Amino acid sequence: MKTEYQFKADELESPLKNCKKNGITELFVHDATLAKDKNKLLHFIKSVQKESPELFVSIKVEPSVLDNEVCRELQNINCSIEIPFLLKNGEKNLPFFDKKFYSRRAVSLNNAGLVFGVELRYSDVNGDSLKAFKDRLDFTVEQYPNHIDFPQIEDAELAQSAKVMQTFSAEDIRTARNLSFSCKTFYSAGRAVPWFNPVLNALKITPCSFFSDFAEWQHCNNCDFKSGFNPDSASHHEIEKMQLLFLQQKFEEKRKNHLFTAVTDIVCLNGALSRLVSDGTESVLETEYNPEDIFGPESMNIQGFVNDVCLEHCTVKVFFNEYGEPDFKIL
Repeated sequence: MKTEYQFKADELESPLKNCKKNGITELFVHDATLAKDKNKLLHFIKSVQKESPELFVSIKVEPSVLDNEVCRELQNINCSIEIPFLLKNGEKNLPFFDKKFYSRRAVSLNNAGLVFGVELRYSDVNGDSLKAFKDRLDFTVEQYPNHIDFPQIEDAELAQSAKVMQTFSAEDIRTARNLSFSCKTFYSAGRAVPWFNPVLNALKITPCSFFSDFAEWQHCNNCDFKSGFNPDSASHHEIEKMQLLFLQQKFEEKRKNHLFTAVTDIVCLNGALSRLVSDGTESVLETEYNPEDIFGPESMNIQGFVNDVCLEHCTVKVFFNEYGEPDFKIL
């Protein structure tokens, strides 16, 4: 059972104690006070360890409090960290996006093996521009977040925060919205984080160029923002089919058809593992490369992988092993 709970930061233990009794396995904690108070956050983490260690918790955290101590404590619970990547006022009151600051936080989280998502907004700060938003989105993808959220396409009221201004036209806002929806579909709902950057490197294309092309593909296939398509309610299998159709088109367009067999195996094997972890679905699939090679470090460079690794058709089962861990075997 999944729930979102609103509470005061100093009233933590009570809901935690009742989670197991009420059959709650996932808790979304997006409290403004907790998000920016390191001591309260540490207290909450320790309360989860003590009262409900089996609980999965999604915690919204201001990046300023994500130091090494907090990251170490977060390793002790089953969680996902939600971080807003925001513009700040810089010199002459112009908006400034501190890449070094956010990059250090992302490195700390990745080094600690923590799952984290990022929240991005557009045109809600004077001086923002479409170019600057694209730059933030490109940068964010490079940090390997598990997912990227765009509150302005999720909430009708928040959508109004996107203001037409001298640096951000109404057309720019529509473009930013379509890019956001494209990213939400392909990257987040498509669970693409393990393989997205290597695929883009093989295509020699930036994330925003890719999302722009996919947004056009969605429009042509009646699954864009305006169509009412909801990637959150679509099955992952459905999203994966969309990914493969579009990727085949992009690799043909870039005259890199010879890489697509490896890309298909990478997408499908990672997709099967993600479905196993998310809903316990075991699967059997055919691959053209040995899964040991696909899951090896060589596949992070797809061109080099195809040059150096031999084809080896396999029938692969993806399953939980006797220790309850995700695993695979060749049948």
